[in-house]
Amino acid sequence: MKKEELMNLVKYHVENNNEAFRTEVIKIATEFDAQGDEQLAKYLMNLISDTNFFVPQMMTDRYQYLSEVSNQRHPLYLPDLIKDDILGITRAIENNSGLSKFLFYGAPGTGKTESAYQIARLLNRKLLSVDFTMLIDSRLGETAKNVYALFDELERLPYDQVVILFDEIDALVLDRVNENDLREMGRVTSAFLKKIENLNSHYIIIATTNLFDHLDKALTRRFDVHVNFDRYSHEDLVEIGDLFLKYYVKQVDGVKLNTRTFHKIMDIVNRQVYPGDLQRIIKTAVAFSDGDHPYDYLRRIYFELSGVSQVDDLKQLSEDGFTVREIELLTNIPKSSVARKLKEVVNE
Repeated sequence: MKKEELMNLVKYHVENNNEAFRTEVIKIATEFDAQGDEQLAKYLMNLISDTNFFVPQMMTDRYQYLSEVSNQRHPLYLPDLIKDDILGITRAIENNSGLSKFLFYGAPGTGKTESAYQIARLLNRKLLSVDFTMLIDSRLGETAKNVYALFDELERLPYDQVVILFDEIDALVLDRVNENDLREMGRVTSAFLKKIENLNSHYIIIATTNLFDHLDKALTRRFDVHVNFDRYSHEDLVEIGDLFLKYYVKQVDGVKLNTRTFHKIMDIVNRQVYPGDLQRIIKTAVAFSDGDHPYDYLRRIYFELSGVSQVDDLKQLSEDGFTVREIELLTNIPKSSVARKLKEVVNE
């Protein structure tokens, strides 16, 4: 500990400046940890956590580039492969394994951001998200300066109480060798690489991206673990859609569950529909469902997933495996009329 730091501690104590005192202790603990004295660093952090010097609410409104994110209350369903990775990350952090920087990549709607929420929840930590609207500046050189200021702000946080989220990090850092990349973004990426390289390993960083292949390889190497969220089989999506359907049907009076027909709809979908879109489609279909028709949501889901605006080919529905009753639900055509028209098609 430096002489100046000791003087600051006494000064802040005499002035009863709890926030400044806490910040100074965190700074000292971080320095001890960087020198290899992890035990003393943890002792100092525990001291301020157990006294009124530590404010549990984190007072995130005082931060310029960070904001607290509330855990999502809607359900999050993941395939076993990804779920195992998320639980493994949580265990690695709890066990102080030295892994602290995690990069989640995959298509939109695959659960990357929601998984960061869940990790923070399992660790009983605050999730603080980087506000890129504050960080990115159109003036030359300002964004790189803001990156340095962001990490200065981050390093004043109690590292055992937070998880830092860089959601859609590609908005900040681009591939420096890309011919379309701007020189300014090259400066920003270089600044980010320098700061994250020197960041205390006890700070937990999670970044998400939809553009993994376009990120600077020097950047991706700074992350200890890469988790691919594009690992959904068709069976995974059917199962997840089934869970969403059961969840939302329970919340609306007059709506009845029909998973059998829903499974058939999912089986004829030719495009990949990830959980984010699937949840939106099911939630909206159930919410908009006609109260006089308890299965009206099936028709709405079918139209949305199949991409058609109306059903003209009853024969195709029959060939897709739908029963006469199910075709009635999907088309609003009475069952007797469906049966008659299908019979006419057969007799032609």
